Amino acid sequence: MSQQATDIVHRSVPGPAGRIHLVEKGTGPLVLLVHGFPESWYSWRHQLSALAAAGYRAVALDVRGYGRSSKPGDVAAYRMLNLVDDNAAVVEALGEQAAVIVGHDWGSTIAATSALVRPEVFHAVGLISVPYAPPGGPRPGQVFAQMGGEEEFYVSYFQEPGRAEAEIEPDVRGWLAGFYAALSADTMPAPDVPGPHFVSRGGRLRDRFPTGSRPGWLSELDLDVYVGEFERTGMSGPLNRYRNMDRDWEDLTGFDGAPLTQPSLFIGGSLDASTTWMSEAIAAYPTTLPGLVSSHILDGCGHWTQQERPEEVNQLLIDWLASLPA
Repeated sequence: MSQQATDIVHRSVPGPAGRIHLVEKGTGPLVLLVHGFPESWYSWRHQLSALAAAGYRAVALDVRGYGRSSKPGDVAAYRMLNLVDDNAAVVEALGEQAAVIVGHDWGSTIAATSALVRPEVFHAVGLISVPYAPPGGPRPGQVFAQMGGEEEFYVSYFQEPGRAEAEIEPDVRGWLAGFYAALSADTMPAPDVPGPHFVSRGGRLRDRFPTGSRPGWLSELDLDVYVGEFERTGMSGPLNRYRNMDRDWEDLTGFDGAPLTQPSLFIGGSLDASTTWMSEAIAAYPTTLPGLVSSHILDGCGHWTQQERPEEVNQLLIDWLASLPA
């Protein structure tokens, strides 16, 4: 385990669906860190010490279905509003009334929805990689099914329970290493090579992953941590997040088009498909994120933002946190 993660405190707190595993460092105002797919609390290992040194109580959780948090068997248990309830339960269990919430990838969407639905708990929100787009619009399942033409978009590929698990679980190490490399700036496929977000009909997602190269941010020890967690837990819990997008669309109809008004931060990578594909969402921030304090696109950065560029992300987070009202 990296030096940044050696002096943190692990704990378990009650949540609506069982136990939520946390790691914590520091004292001061609470900053809750929410990871994406396929990661764990460990994706924030570089931020925990930096935030604690800056005077904050940094807490990273294993999202429901990941790591040492509970893993309900029902697919519908992973709908977004349940994850919002988990985040609010963490704040309460830690003896706090409010927190800043920061998320990456799926964690960004979870953080944004938490701030949207529970503004009395989450008074500021940091979004990394995935921009904020208000709920609403066409049903997601229909949109993703129409993408790719003769190919299948990865979100659609993940929908059928057991299908992606059958690809990933026989070789978790190889699959994770390839997936991380496919979305990292220093190892991603060239622009003229078919991208890793689409699957040939009858093929596998990993067929387009780069082989034989490990991203510079990912040591063998780091990979060991991720592999150990997913070999132990399996992949159904993490994949069930994708299988609830239509349920989320229904659950959040009361928030269609709603802006996120709390003080906010956005950090994206110039080579991250989440940033480039959703450029219109970023352009709409004056309307959708009226409380935006600062927005940053890191040149030459891929998808794993806070792991690829830890020092830059740490400084941007600390500067933003220092600007928030006491």
